[in-house]
This record gives sequence, C-alpha cells and structure tokens, in this order.
Amino acid sequence: MKRLSVLMAVCFVDMLGLMLVAPLMAFYALRFHAREWMVGPLIASFAVAQLVSSPAWGKFSDRFGRRPAIIVGLCASGLAYVIFGFANALWMLFASRIVQGLGGGTTGVAQAYVADTMAQRERARALGWLSAATSAGVVIGPVVGSAARRFGPEVPGLVAAALVVVSVAFAWKWLPESRTLAAPGDVVDADDPPPGRSVKRALWEVVRHPTRPAERVIWIYVVGMLALNVVIGVLALYLKDTYGATEQTIGYFFPIFGVVGVLMRVSLVGWFNDRFGEIRTMQIGTICLLAGLALMPLPVVILPGSAAILLFVVFLALVPVGTALLFPASTALVSQRTNHRELGLTMGAQQTFRGIVSIVGPVGGAFLFDTVGHGVPFLAAAAVVGVASVLAFRERAPGEPGGVGVSRIARSESG
Repeated sequence: MKRLSVLMAVCFVDMLGLMLVAPLMAFYALRFHAREWMVGPLIASFAVAQLVSSPAWGKFSDRFGRRPAIIVGLCASGLAYVIFGFANALWMLFASRIVQGLGGGTTGVAQAYVADTMAQRERARALGWLSAATSAGVVIGPVVGSAARRFGPEVPGLVAAALVVVSVAFAWKWLPESRTLAAPGDVVDADDPPPGRSVKRALWEVVRHPTRPAERVIWIYVVGMLALNVVIGVLALYLKDTYGATEQTIGYFFPIFGVVGVLMRVSLVGWFNDRFGEIRTMQIGTICLLAGLALMPLPVVILPGSAAILLFVVFLALVPVGTALLFPASTALVSQRTNHRELGLTMGAQQTFRGIVSIVGPVGGAFLFDTVGHGVPFLAAAAVVGVASVLAFRERAPGEPGGVGVSRIARSESG
C-alpha cells in the first residue's frame, strides 16, 4: 500500500501539471489565429506522440523496470510545459503537445506498476485509487491554470514545469522498483503468448484475435475511450461559444470531471466492484457515459441562461461517473486475463489503441463542431458508447452461461 501511495502522489502531481495547461490550449491556439477545426489536431498531436511511445515504454519497463520509465516520462513532460510557457506561435503549441505525448506514453507503465504490486483481487480497487489521484489533479489543475493565466500567458506553463520538477524529485527518492523477473507461482498456460513478443506482434494479436478474453475487454476500453476523446476535443470550444467561457473562467468547468471522479473512485468504485464484479461495473459505466453524452446538448435548447448551464453541468457529471466505472474495471479485467510476464507490453498495447482513438476523437469531434453543428459531436460520441455498451453486455462472468473461465495464471496468482 505504501508503494501505491507514492505512485498516486506522483501521478497526482503529473496530472496537476497537465490540467494547468490543457483547458487553455484551445484559447491559445485561437489567439495565434488558428481555425476552430485546428484545435482537434492540436489536441490529437499529444496522442500521436503517445501512440508512438506507449508500446515502447511498456517493453522498456518490462526489461529495465517501471521506475526509470516513469521518471524519464516525467522529465519529458517538464520540457513540454516550458515550451508551452514560451510559445509565441501555433507550431510551438504543437511542439509542446508532441514532446508531452512522448513522455505521456508511461500511462500503461503506471498501470503495470499497480498490477506488479497488488494481488489480483485488489487490482480494480487499486486502479480506482490511482485514477482518484489523477482525478484530484483534474480538480485543482484547471483552477490553478486559470488563476496563473492572470499573471501572464507564460505563467501556467512555467508553474506546471515547476510541479514536474517536484514530482521527479519525489519519485527519485521514494518510488521503488516494482518489477520482478517472475511472479511467485507464475504458471505458463499452453495458450499463453510466448515471452519476448515484439510490440508489433502484440498490437497485431489484439486486431487479429478480438474475441480472446483479454482482447475483447481491450476493445470495450478503446471504444469507450474514443467517445470520451470526442468530448475532450470540443468541450472548451463548446463552452466558449455556447456559455461564454474565457481563459480566466474555463478552469472552473473542467474540475467537474475531477470532483466527480475522485468521489466515485474513493467511495463507490471499490463498492461496485465488490458487489457486482468488474464485468457488471463495466456495463453500468457504459450506460452512465451514454446517458451523459446524449443529454449534454439538450439544456441550451430547452432552458435559458444560467438554468441551462446548471443542467449542462449535471449531464456533464455523468461522463466522469461512467468513466470511473468503465475504465478501471476494464483495465483490471485485462490484467487478470494477461500473462504476468507481459503485463507492461499488454498495457502498452492497450494505451497504443487509446492513442489511436485519442487522435481520431478530437480531430473528428472538432470537424463535426466546425462544419455540422455544436451539439453533434456529443451525439456522435453517445452513438460510439452505444457500441461499447453492446460489447460490454456480451461479456459474462465465470460461472455464467457463456462466461470465460479463470486462467491458470490468474488462479495461481490468487492462490
């Protein structure tokens, strides 16, 4: 639990820095005379770099350890924030996002760290706590960023860089290595993939064998993440054009994700997993996410002024409720269905597909926003979550008709 606490602190500070600058990105781009549709590619450029780096970080961490991968990734983020702080042209914003994405490929490494250090039955809860730490960063970061902006356009980036320096020092001193060469009692199943797979092979097997137990859940995770990234790509633009948000006020909307996320992950995610299991929790998450996305364009149509904003916030809050249930549960299921020796590689592959949809989502969402209508991206995202919901409700727990049995690896790790 001590190592998890340290990892949570590192991830909190990392997300705090990210959310200092992320809500401001659209406003800075427009200040440099970018068209609204360009905001999508700007946001997606982070995902392009993350797409390239995620599987490599996973394989690096399997070979050299989780700790050095996390520390190097944090250093890349610090450099990105400095570039953002001194940006005076659109290309520098793109450079900042790309450098940050190259360091941001360590998300799968952090998840593998949890899988290394927690028993199988505790992983969903631990991943929920890790998400709670990052959600806390989402709460505080945007507010600090909007406040820092009052002192000058370069200040949010420099404050974020300073926080990363603190995080690196903290991780260097207190974050121990989690990886071992082999887990006690690790048993190799005849159906398990051979050790030493290449990154390309790991990615190809997810595409080639989408009906395997782990791969099925990866696709549910990926489709749900696609919908979320459509929203991420247009939310700041939507709030600016529909509700008059500015650089100084945008930071007060984004904490909704963090506040709800923290409350869910601290108090309810573990309860849901204990009571219903990961599969049911994942299914409930898709329903909440679908409802929030489908209803978000409605308030401005049926209500005036401040009443519309309040109702929009209520519907917006359903999005982090859904993601808090969907993503930790699905990731825990992937870890349970994966050979322990390749957790880093598998988590990296999952994050690679997340990177792909993090490109498609913002670009597609911004294009729909600019060319079709401001509310259309939310409805499109709801339709995408509908697909994830169908896939999730086809999953069955062990013992149910059509359910997947627990692998020998999972049984050996749980005793």
